[in-house]
Amino acid sequence: MSGFQWLMVGICFILNFNDGIDVLIVSFSSTAIMAEWQLSKAEMGYVFSAGLAGMTLGCFLIAPLADRWGRRTIFLLSVAMIALGMLGVGICRLYSLMLALRFLTGLGIGGILPTMAATAAEFSNRKYQDFNVGLVQAGWPIGAILTGLFCAKYIPDYGWHSAFLVAGGLAVLMWLLVFFFMTDSLEFMLNNRHENSLSAVNRLLNRMTVPALTALPLMQPETRRPGASVLFSPAYKRNTLVIWVAAFFGFLTLYTLMSWVPTIAKDAGLPFEQATGVGIMLNIGAALGSTAIGALGSRFGLRPTILTFMLIAFAIMQVYAFSTLTPVLIFSLVLLIGFFVQGGFNGIWPTLSRLYSASVRATGVGYTVGIGRLGAILGPLLFGYLADGGLTIGPLFVLFSIPLLVMGGCIWALRSGKL
Repeated sequence: MSGFQWLMVGICFILNFNDGIDVLIVSFSSTAIMAEWQLSKAEMGYVFSAGLAGMTLGCFLIAPLADRWGRRTIFLLSVAMIALGMLGVGICRLYSLMLALRFLTGLGIGGILPTMAATAAEFSNRKYQDFNVGLVQAGWPIGAILTGLFCAKYIPDYGWHSAFLVAGGLAVLMWLLVFFFMTDSLEFMLNNRHENSLSAVNRLLNRMTVPALTALPLMQPETRRPGASVLFSPAYKRNTLVIWVAAFFGFLTLYTLMSWVPTIAKDAGLPFEQATGVGIMLNIGAALGSTAIGALGSRFGLRPTILTFMLIAFAIMQVYAFSTLTPVLIFSLVLLIGFFVQGGFNGIWPTLSRLYSASVRATGVGYTVGIGRLGAILGPLLFGYLADGGLTIGPLFVLFSIPLLVMGGCIWALRSGKL
């Protein structure tokens, strides 16, 4: 791979900070928001879920447009939404306005998430594709770690509004990064031709240190842009439905943990700084697991690797549910939960990049993530209602560990020689 290809993967990695920042900035700020506005856990659950609802619609409505309008255009549109939403929350004082701004932010993140996976896959060679797609997903927990460190240090002194203003400023910088450096992939250019395509392709090939073409290659019929209906063609239908189920249940548990872990730690008696540290530990494990899943999947196959991660994650959540928790044990188990839950879940991204061809990749990933986001909306909201109803952490962790088994079984059931 050329330096330019690594730059494109690196930009996708940085853009994925947005997802980690978005989910965790609300998670780390939730205690302060609830105290300032006198919100119940159920009402706080709506704040979590408003952003996730926006992400869901973004995956369905915005991300698939990347297969038509181009990856770069969707990045610019989506990151602008993220910046406006974050900055707006930073200055808002109304609960209803916060819900609307969280929805706008989520809409932008829903647009970039599937597009990042498609772009990273298309700028990678065969050797590094799984690793790079997994590496990009490590941007999520790293963004969350940086968010946690900032929130722990500055929210007690400057309030939760400051965190959103800084996040909005970072999104503006990311928009500039995309504007000046990002370009569409070779596969997208070949599948979406215009009268100047040859010169555009050769400019890209030059940046990738690849010899220029004298003529564009002939398009194969199956590489033409077919739209979302191709997901239900005989070639894709079964795997599409199976991976949608996997995404729904995987997102349900993942986003419940990411949203509520700092609050759970605080309720267990840890002070704010240590509770925030637990959230950071979760994301350190997630960063390590997300990096590992692509490398291990390339060596041993994605299906058995993801299934193994999910089985281990299920077992660790039982230990958390039935153990007498001390601060050391909480930090240790949360590190392992991050590694195996989010690391294993992030195996879905290289899986999707292999299941769907370039002409429909953003659409395939977008619809899968959109279905998954329905689980992400339901999970934190359901957890909040059950906690308000008196269900303790032990039964809650048992209940929310079951979807991990469903996801692992679904990934194992996929039929593809590429996995």
